[in-house]
Parts: sequence; structure tokens; C-alpha cells
Amino acid sequence: MDNFTHSLAGWALGQAGLKRLTGLAVPTLIIGANLPDIDAVLSVLGTQSLALRRGLTHGPIALLVLPLLLTVAMVWFDRWQVRRRKRPRDRLPVRPGALLLLAYIGTLSHPAFDFLNNYGIRLLEPFSPRWFYGDTLFIVDAVLWTVLPFGIWLSRKREAAGKTGWERPAQAALAFALIYIAGNFALSAHAEQQTAARIEAERGLKPELVVANAVPVLFWQRAMLWRADGLIGRGGYDALGAPALTLQPVSAANNMTSPWVARAAAQNSDAQAFLFWARMPYARLTDISGGKRVVLRDARFDSSPIADRFTVIVDVKEQP
Repeated sequence: MDNFTHSLAGWALGQAGLKRLTGLAVPTLIIGANLPDIDAVLSVLGTQSLALRRGLTHGPIALLVLPLLLTVAMVWFDRWQVRRRKRPRDRLPVRPGALLLLAYIGTLSHPAFDFLNNYGIRLLEPFSPRWFYGDTLFIVDAVLWTVLPFGIWLSRKREAAGKTGWERPAQAALAFALIYIAGNFALSAHAEQQTAARIEAERGLKPELVVANAVPVLFWQRAMLWRADGLIGRGGYDALGAPALTLQPVSAANNMTSPWVARAAAQNSDAQAFLFWARMPYARLTDISGGKRVVLRDARFDSSPIADRFTVIVDVKEQP
């Protein structure tokens, strides 16, 4: 998910009552909720970053170590403020044990949210490079951007007024978010199941992969993708539509078994990184002088305004 959503999740957890445990609770939860994204600095590597992002810093070793480092940093910060006589008087005492617990809660919330979209996350790095996909929410979800801030704002307002039960609005927002996420997960699973069944019944193909891509704002809809026998097809699912599932009549070859694609990957490190990351890759081959131009893309991001960031072009020469 985007970092604003990660931050909202950490803040809402604190405002739901966890900030009672120790001073610096909310900053720790918010920082922890974003901490695995320290690998974002790898984006300067361009396409190469596709093979590196959402991997090591999102895996089990990092998820064990990062909260420890965060706790040390927050305890140091509190003591630094004490030495400089700038520690806020109304801050609760900082309890390292409670702070460590919150650092783990915040940090673990990050891969939980990242799992929800179709970009993927490698939860087992460095032990396994396997990608995991939730296909549940669009990377920027309008409902979460609305519900979580409202719950936080109302909770803080009640707290500032000295009312009891100020935690309840944030708790309600988090509960709603969990129900909303579960509903979207079930919707995507149903859409993928219906698509696979329709393809098999109508076209005699058994899809090896079906992806339900969440779309912006319209959380009840999905952009469907399927792959079978070297073909990629598209469709749409609208839970409020009649019929709910529509499939495009034409599918296209993905060309991934072409020797030109294999040679492009062998010759070009960007192509290798792209194919490691891609979930629904396809190649377009065009003749050039002395060889082929291989254009690699991922069907998940074809309609994205940043689709060019997920495109690799390799000119492959004829072998002598």
C-alpha cells in the first residue's frame, strides 16, 4: 500500500488505545508501519529495483531486527530530549518493553497491508524469492483514506474534550477497515473462481493463472486477467453488474516461450530483473535490422499511467 495508508494504520492503532502503554507510542507505530520501505532508496536503480523491492526488508529477518533498532532509536531520542531539557512535560514515561511491543506491531502491519495489492511481496526473503499476492485492494484505497482519518480525528477530538471512551472511534474505524478488507478479499477470490470456470467451460482452456486487479475508487469492480496455453485474456467483474462477469472475446499470445525472449533475458540485466518480478508478462516482437526488438510488459499495469516504468525494451541481434 501507499505510505499514507501505512501511516494511517499506525496512527489509528495508537489512537485506538495503544498509546496508553508508553510515551512515544504513536510516533513508534507510525514509523514502524513505514520502516520496511527503507528499500525505497533502491528505486534509483530503475528497472533493477523490481528484483530488489519488497524483498529483504519485508522478510522475517528484517521484521525481527527492524523493531529492535527502532526501539533503541526512540529510547535514545527520549533521553536526548531529557538531556537538552526539551522533553514535553505531558509525555508518558517511555517504557522500553512496551515500546518494543509497539514497534513490532507497527512494523508487522506493513507487510500485512502490502500483501493486499497485486504488486506482490516476498515475505520469505532471504530464504525464498517467492512472491505473494493478495489481489484485494488498489494500492491507494479511497475508503481507507476516508474511514481511518475520520476515526482518528473523532478520537482525538473526544480525547481533547476529556471524554471517556475516546478510543472507540479509532477502534471502530479499524474494525470497519478489517471487515472491508475481508469483503474485498472474498470478492477477488470469487471473481477469480468465476473467471476460471467460465474460461474452461466456454473456451476449453484451463487457466494456469487468474488475477483480479482492484481498480481505483470502485472497490466493487475488478479488472480480470487470465493466462492459459500461452495466451493472455482480459475481462471485467462488477459485483453490482448484470452480468457480473464479462470477458473480452479476443486473447493474445504472450510470446514468453519465444527464443528471442530468452535471449533478451540472457543479454540484458533489466530484462532479467523484470521477468523475475513480472506476474503476467508478455512480449511484443518486431523486426529490426539484423534481429528483433523485444518489448516486455506486465499485463497488470498496462492501463496504469505509469505503465512505461514497467516496460523493458531490448534489441536482440541475430546470432551469427
